[in-house]
Amino acid sequence: MGKMTMAASFGLACLLSTATVALAADPGAEDPNNWPQYHRTSNAWRYSPLDQINKDNVSKLSVAWIAQGGDITMGIQETPLAIDGVIYSITAGNRVAALDGKTGQELWSFQPKLDPLTKKVLFAPYSRGVAVGHGMVFIGTVDGRGIALDQKTGKEKWQVQLTDFANCHGCNFTSPPVVAGDILTFGSTAGELATQGKIFGVEAETGKKVWEFNTIKNDPKSWPGESGKYGGGGAWMPGTYDAETNTVFYGTGNPGKDFINSDRQGDNLYTDSVVALDAKTSNLKWYRQEIKQDVWDYDSPYEVMLFKKNGKDLIVHMNKSGYVFVLEKNNGNIENIWPISDIKNFVKDIDKETGELIGRVELPMNQETLICPSTFGGRSWNSGAYNPKTGLWYNNVLDFCGYLKPVAQKEDPKDYGTGHTGSNDFGRLVMAPDGRKPGRLDARDPFTGERKWTYEMDIPGFASVLTTGGGLVFNGDPMGILRAFDADTGKVLWSFNTGSGMRSGIISYAVDGEQYILVPSGWGSYAAVLLPPLFPQLEKVPAASTLIAFKLPK
Repeated sequence: MGKMTMAASFGLACLLSTATVALAADPGAEDPNNWPQYHRTSNAWRYSPLDQINKDNVSKLSVAWIAQGGDITMGIQETPLAIDGVIYSITAGNRVAALDGKTGQELWSFQPKLDPLTKKVLFAPYSRGVAVGHGMVFIGTVDGRGIALDQKTGKEKWQVQLTDFANCHGCNFTSPPVVAGDILTFGSTAGELATQGKIFGVEAETGKKVWEFNTIKNDPKSWPGESGKYGGGGAWMPGTYDAETNTVFYGTGNPGKDFINSDRQGDNLYTDSVVALDAKTSNLKWYRQEIKQDVWDYDSPYEVMLFKKNGKDLIVHMNKSGYVFVLEKNNGNIENIWPISDIKNFVKDIDKETGELIGRVELPMNQETLICPSTFGGRSWNSGAYNPKTGLWYNNVLDFCGYLKPVAQKEDPKDYGTGHTGSNDFGRLVMAPDGRKPGRLDARDPFTGERKWTYEMDIPGFASVLTTGGGLVFNGDPMGILRAFDADTGKVLWSFNTGSGMRSGIISYAVDGEQYILVPSGWGSYAAVLLPPLFPQLEKVPAASTLIAFKLPK
């Protein structure tokens, strides 16, 4: 009897163990009540498995609480985090706050004293999010520092100056670091600025800098003459950490000067690339350059999504050109390439075997050239969302163009606050020549590009998408309208006017058995500055910095 009981117990233990492992291995469904990192899970899907709010009851959503983020300059661009009933938020000027997830009441706040030079920085005072780990809240500041705060109190634990901010325009951080085990990785802005963009590795516990990776390769073939000295690059959006291989993947920024390539007649590595770095050492495992010798401002800092499909470990990644690259995770080999935009004209195509650009359009000096998509990209930096239940990837697509005109720069780009673009602007925006709507929300197969449904918009979407286990897709537009869609059909099931446009990340979390949808509302960024000539309706959108939480009534 004893032996039988022991065997039965052992069998039951094995069964339970297997079930637990299977549940834990269900991609995208782990830790369902929380939103603990920028894309919620390490596969970067922006999928919440919560299903209390679903197709049948989403029309009953109502406001649970509203909180103000403070300074409205450049709006609110963050994706907040939600962990164990606490919201971690960052708004303009690197103001960090912890809020009660049920009431929105502020638990603590912290705001660093920033270098006065930040007032001259092209991309200040952007703050796209925080990172949480090791009992701390981590931020990258607009004056090039990494700062760690106690997760419970908001008290500063450590800070480190990672960049030579005082002497380097573009040596700042607009996005949160990535928690890569015991290491934090920070990507600098660079891009349009006269610098070399770098990625930094820092000890999470102490703030000690361990390594730095230069996204401008030290190679005269890649960067002839002095061209690499101010080559741009950088990694201005969060990367993806893969614990399985201890690899951090980053998409990198564009080369400089943006629209003139006469002095950089190489391949300009590692700009417009996906780089796979060893998280402990920064050793480059592999890279895949998506846009060689870019002259259209089509950088690649977008989310790196991880998938397991048909026995293969895959990456799905896109850049501003609107082309989506499906790559093998462990070596960067190409599985497929497909376009998310229907109006592309900067190339005739991209070779699906080699990735080579076919029939590229060059930009003559002092002349306007129509380029589609515009420098805003076939999609903006705000992320799409993948739902494992539908197998669909939901993205805001930008179907408008711009006239680019390279000109000799009159000012020294090394002067603080001066762009390094080879132009006087980022292009004269125009509607697509074929008269199509300028924006749409697409539902596609991420591996093939096959489109299941689309929702056309007169004003394109510039916020990150959320999809949920309740069969829903949430999306916000620049006019302030938040919509919930049927994830299978694209039917609009609910809408709400938030009072200001959205340029941020919508999340979902649960506290005490209740699901919440949390929406940061506050139109801003350079989109708010540059888009009104094409979309006059945006001139009157009020600025804001507001967090609005929704739930079902009891």
